[in-house]
Amino acid sequence: MSPAPQDIVERALAVPGGAGRGVVVTETSEAVLRWANSTMTTNGHSTARAVSVVALEPVGAGTAAGVVSSGAPVPDLAAVDELVAAARQAARDAGPARDVAALPEPDVDDPGWDEGPAETSIGVFARLADGLAEVLPGPQRHYGFASHDVTTVWLGTSAGVRRRWVQPTGSIELNVKTPDLTSSAWTGASTADFADVDVVALAGEATARLGWGARRVALPAGRYETLLPPSAVADLMLLMVWSMEGRPAQEGRSAFAGPDGPRMGERLGRLPLTLASDPAAPGLEFAPFVSALHSGDGISVFDNGASIRRVDWLRDGAVHELAYSRAEAAEFGTRFAPPGDNLLLTGGSDAGLADLVAGTQRGLLLTCLWYIREVDPATLLLTGLTRDGVYLVEGGEVVAEVEHNFRFNHSPLDVLREATDVGATERTLPREWKDWFTRVAMPPIRVPAFNMSSVSLGR
Repeated sequence: MSPAPQDIVERALAVPGGAGRGVVVTETSEAVLRWANSTMTTNGHSTARAVSVVALEPVGAGTAAGVVSSGAPVPDLAAVDELVAAARQAARDAGPARDVAALPEPDVDDPGWDEGPAETSIGVFARLADGLAEVLPGPQRHYGFASHDVTTVWLGTSAGVRRRWVQPTGSIELNVKTPDLTSSAWTGASTADFADVDVVALAGEATARLGWGARRVALPAGRYETLLPPSAVADLMLLMVWSMEGRPAQEGRSAFAGPDGPRMGERLGRLPLTLASDPAAPGLEFAPFVSALHSGDGISVFDNGASIRRVDWLRDGAVHELAYSRAEAAEFGTRFAPPGDNLLLTGGSDAGLADLVAGTQRGLLLTCLWYIREVDPATLLLTGLTRDGVYLVEGGEVVAEVEHNFRFNHSPLDVLREATDVGATERTLPREWKDWFTRVAMPPIRVPAFNMSSVSLGR
């Protein structure tokens, strides 16, 4: 039997030598459910454990960091010693680090440190399965995938930090097709426990979109008034916040760099929107401490164990903070602001997507975005594709489905600058980035001239 996570941490920290050490043990319990062609196909449950050692070593006039991880079971505590030795050697091979800082001292007494791993099971899908039993016999063809994992993290450092966190992550995607497979519609949702997932309602939403496709039109490329649903907004805002790193802005190599330094305080549009990461956001909670296995812009292995606070990246429509590790914050004379594992855009009205449709004389309604890539880092210009339904809105109603997709070229900065209507914030599922980031709450947004740069013939 593999040693307990806490024993692994203490053994790795007890090995003498070095300038400091951090140990991260994660144990993940995952359940999945899949259906295709209106038939349940597969389900399963698995568990996995990973052990990572961050070794800090004195080298020359500085300190180096090395990280070694193992996804294989640790058979005994002697194997932990081997991981420590490998991490120490990796540090010596790496040479001096520029993000050196003293490991954070403990500032929280974690009462859950001694507890074991949390688990999920296939039973988490009981309510979902009941809903699918109602949905699947219908005339449409249904395809979908649901996953739920619960990851327990134990973090210990040589500075005395001992933290444990249980992170539930769930998502569901549905694709509903007409019987002849000529039209399809997508819906999805993120969740912590599936108690709030109504698969009948999700399937009903997708089926309604299939109805919009009874009439089809072809439209040329161009700039259109466009309604972005929360899912599409999420994918754009995630790429934007991932670019809000302090060092690139300080060094003039990001869209947030100005002629005299970072564009702090610059307004993005007229609406008082706030974009934030908050470890205590209800239903979207994430680990309130840094657990880093690499260093880069805005993040550092030397910060392991530091508490994470709410960070307002935008506040009332203006750039408010950028991501800085503690070493970077000291270097540039600003505040430590680590990246977060959720993202919320708030400050709009209480209108839903249907309300924005009702207020549209002529425009496009998107379902989601796909294959998004950065074109120009200086302006954060992005390109990508629409997917699973672009609809024509006229006179406040959806009147047709566009028979093709579009390639778009637009910056999320311009989405915020140009937005004329921002609706109510709701939890949503990013289509492009869901495998990496699911804890998102976004509103629908109206953009008067979203750039559909070319027609894409793929559906």
